[in-house]
Amino acid sequence: MRSELYIGLMSGTSIDGIDAVLVDFSGKPCRTLSHAHVAFAASLRAELNALQQRGADELHRASLAANDLMDACTAAASAVLTAAGISARELTAIGLHGQTVRHRPDLGYTIQLANPARLVEAIGATVVADFRSRDVAAGGQGAPLAPAFHAALFGKADRHRAVVNIGGIANVTDLPSDGAVRGFDIGPGNTLLDAWCERNTGAAYDRDGAWGAGGKVVEPLLQTLSEEPYFALKPPKSTGRDRFNMAWLRRQIKSSYAAADVQRTLVALTARTIAEAISSYCTGATEVLICGGGAHNKTLMLELESGLSPRRVETTAAEGAPVDQIEALAFAWLARETLAARPGNIAAVTGARGARVLGAIYPA
Repeated sequence: MRSELYIGLMSGTSIDGIDAVLVDFSGKPCRTLSHAHVAFAASLRAELNALQQRGADELHRASLAANDLMDACTAAASAVLTAAGISARELTAIGLHGQTVRHRPDLGYTIQLANPARLVEAIGATVVADFRSRDVAAGGQGAPLAPAFHAALFGKADRHRAVVNIGGIANVTDLPSDGAVRGFDIGPGNTLLDAWCERNTGAAYDRDGAWGAGGKVVEPLLQTLSEEPYFALKPPKSTGRDRFNMAWLRRQIKSSYAAADVQRTLVALTARTIAEAISSYCTGATEVLICGGGAHNKTLMLELESGLSPRRVETTAAEGAPVDQIEALAFAWLARETLAARPGNIAAVTGARGARVLGAIYPA
């Protein structure tokens, strides 16, 4: 059987670096051959964070940041090729997400910063990029796009599952046994947890949730945070750091609290909103699979197990899919769908007018 080799490159709302996978889609299930993570240089991370907001000379700065981002993507792609002993000539394509710096489907646009042509020239392989804009042009949210892949990888005819990705933003995919896939962005996953941790401890994230575990939930603050109108919106819906950011959090904190207590409260917010989303929209689910960086937060996982009981909660690793690889795998799969002229979105998930072939192709 001929190999179908793809690389998926993902940089999420946590803005910590590039996750890369090299995957062979020729068999079922697909087979991951290698994985790498390339952390962003501090200067690039700072600029990508700054570009989330209006600033001076944005177009010039964004273009330079896109070039630096592609250099990080080149390093990540090269790493997975080297680890697997495969040359770029053997690749079918690279699926490139880019870095979301603005997400405003309500205004008809979403921006995933990238320079795909630079990546093509550096690696010498076809690149598929800009996956979200076609869905937005068709009236959709442009997100989440992972549910179609989740269905292909985790869907079962004999059970009702939900898949929760806890990246910077948490999103859920509902996989009922009848195959009627649904999904939406829930709200903040790690984005507020990471930002608050970095501001108060200097660490980019709360390793294993240990710092937050030492705090206590501030119930009045949790109630205030939970009253954010986004949580009450019905799907289809999507969100990002345009809404959930440090400015938003500062507006909610109206009293003085211990920093660790705020962190613990943010853990409770993420867990509560996930549990409520599943209770409201995935009512028949008996299993919940967790992936993304939040799966490493032991405090959050304990909170989820309690809030989602009696459903069985485990990570996607139990299904042979490491939690840090799922999103990159999804964009490798989406690139494959694009080249095959198959739709990559699910209209019931994004709210688009129909199924659309996603992405722009940059031939090698």
